[in-house]
Amino acid sequence: MQAGVWISLAIYFVAMLGIGFYAYRKSTGDSEAYMLGGRNLPPAVAALSAGASDMSGWLLLGLPGALYAAGLVEAWIGIGLFIGALVNWIVVAPRLREQTERYDNALTIPEFLANRFPTQATALRLVSAMIVVVFFAVYTASGLVAGGKLFATAFDGGYLTGVWLTLGVVLAYTVIGGFLAVCLTDFVQGSIMMLALVIMPAVVLYAGDGGGFSQAGVTLSGAEGFTLSWWTEDMSFIGWLSLMAWGLGYFGQPHIIVRFMAVRSVAEVSTARNIAMAWMAISLIGAVGVGIFGRAYVERSGIALADPETIFILLAETLFPALITGFLFAALLAAIMSTVSSQLLVSSSSLAEDFYRLLLNKKASDRAVVTVGRIAVVAVGAVAAVIAADPDSEVLGLVANAWAGFGAAFGPLMILSLTWNRMTGLGAVAGLVTGALTVIVWIALGWNSSFLGGPGVYEMIPGFLLAMVAIVVVSLATEAKGEFRPITAA
Repeated sequence: MQAGVWISLAIYFVAMLGIGFYAYRKSTGDSEAYMLGGRNLPPAVAALSAGASDMSGWLLLGLPGALYAAGLVEAWIGIGLFIGALVNWIVVAPRLREQTERYDNALTIPEFLANRFPTQATALRLVSAMIVVVFFAVYTASGLVAGGKLFATAFDGGYLTGVWLTLGVVLAYTVIGGFLAVCLTDFVQGSIMMLALVIMPAVVLYAGDGGGFSQAGVTLSGAEGFTLSWWTEDMSFIGWLSLMAWGLGYFGQPHIIVRFMAVRSVAEVSTARNIAMAWMAISLIGAVGVGIFGRAYVERSGIALADPETIFILLAETLFPALITGFLFAALLAAIMSTVSSQLLVSSSSLAEDFYRLLLNKKASDRAVVTVGRIAVVAVGAVAAVIAADPDSEVLGLVANAWAGFGAAFGPLMILSLTWNRMTGLGAVAGLVTGALTVIVWIALGWNSSFLGGPGVYEMIPGFLLAMVAIVVVSLATEAKGEFRPITAA
């Protein structure tokens, strides 16, 4: 590998660690500072942090790989995600920012639910914390798989070496700097990701004798198993709905919605939303371009690509000088690390606040809780690395499962708890358990691959719907018991 690549990556790694040390000096004195950055994030930082922690290696590996393999029909995932993210910023963000502070200054999603429904406080904190840790172990593993693939493909190194190296750098700045370090690195990483996704499709489209859009269309018309159509004869309504249903997951992703809790003020949420959606639109279009135009380049060049999810890596190595290649690899690492660090921090926050402080040491000092949180970051990361040990794992598959688990378990719960006064604590517990178990059972039975002899149904759909029904039915069948506080309009 040329020296220029290593120089670019070295600069990137040093910058991330430097941000971690800066954040350590600024915001790790107490629990609120370590876990929410003191609720003082500027709109731009909150926006890009939410976007970068959301998209992960999926944006540069999983989505381009799906489009490379099947064509434009896979772009429905991106459309569903964009719509879901927009609604999430409009409905959940302002309400969650206001209510988490008003309800005894909740620092985690489980703690907010406990404060919102005090009659079921312990059950909600324990069950939701368990779901957070279990599904985030899987979700974090998807990021480490992406890191392993990068090092195995681009650097001819060992897959497991890439997994552990990726984890090591993330642990360094997350353990040191906490939430502020994660958000500041996310801001930088999100900027790098977007710039890479603007540069690469443009270069690929006109590389060599690329010939632009028209020539790409001619080349792709003969590509096996590929289509430039938004709809194919093999695609059913259920198949389309399964792609669009990815957008439902946004309402229940703890590592994303925790950014809403940390925005500097409710009034600035709308500014953060506009920045976040602009960033997301540009990035998704760029990822679609990498997959589509990357397939055209490979077909035109006669290159054999064994793993579609490595198309970004192939293009970076083939078409760019060493320094730019290093920058593009840094963008991929940024996508991976921004999400992994966010997931590790949310998991550790739940373990520290919702297990340690709740069950083991109710009188624990803030400093003790921060220490436990740091230990938990390392522990969850190690478990995720073990899950990611299989080099044949698919980034998109792992993300899909974890995304559905969170979306079904927490999505209906967050929407209704923020907007419906009639919801009860027992209804909240019922929705949480129903959503998580439905997803787990659906995956275990293979119904996401084939359902009743037909195409599979994405587990998000039944999980989300059944959780919503469970919350409404149980809430209407149980008493309020004084657990409702007035919900102000956002």
